[in-house]
Amino acid sequence: MGAYAGRGVHGQVVHALGARIVGGRIGEGETLDVGALGAELDVSQTVMREALKVLAGKGLTDARQRRGTFVRARAHWNLLDADVIRWRMETGDGERLLRDLTDVRWIVEPAAARRAAVHRTDADLAALDAALDAMGRARADASAAAEADVAFHRALLAASGNELLGRMDLLLEPGLRVRDRVVHAHADADDPVPSHRAVLEAIRQQDAGRAESAMLELLAKAAEDVRAAGVPGAGPGKSEVPGISSGS
Repeated sequence: MGAYAGRGVHGQVVHALGARIVGGRIGEGETLDVGALGAELDVSQTVMREALKVLAGKGLTDARQRRGTFVRARAHWNLLDADVIRWRMETGDGERLLRDLTDVRWIVEPAAARRAAVHRTDADLAALDAALDAMGRARADASAAAEADVAFHRALLAASGNELLGRMDLLLEPGLRVRDRVVHAHADADDPVPSHRAVLEAIRQQDAGRAESAMLELLAKAAEDVRAAGVPGAGPGKSEVPGISSGS
């Protein structure tokens, strides 16, 4: 689910075609004229074939005898792939992406925080402390702040003591990285440390109810931060969540 590491012409072709497909300029079910696209992009057929292999690996394209290479239906796309997420943001689907991410986080992370308060180990607390320290040091660096935030939420899921829940990082991290870079790059980005510290301290004190409530507060604040960065429809804010007042 990581971003494609290709560089140079090959990487540029993957990006150009991927963004066109995800953005709808090349529609679902459409058969690609590989020769014409290669001529337009001024690349060899070898480069085109290799680029299409990468896109096929992301679920965007497929090839059949007699039909040729075509765009697969969206239901087959790997929507958790880091490049697909990036192309969605670049081509105008960011609002839907961040709304869906917020929904998933509301479902998963409060329960994970409650479990972490019960099951956390000293090693889990050390990982959460390290991520929070990194978050505090990274305030002026949007990319570093995003990575620190991802590390905190990865450690939180791991602290739940449930191996399957711990691997939910594979689902959350690609979207969370994009979301965090949007928020932390905004001039008025709020300090994320206090809300994360509240979750950590509740987990440290093994207060499951308070850990869950603190995570609900954090997620409400996260939705407000996304809206402040200019992305509407990011999810409920504090005033819209039961048990959380707008003055919290």
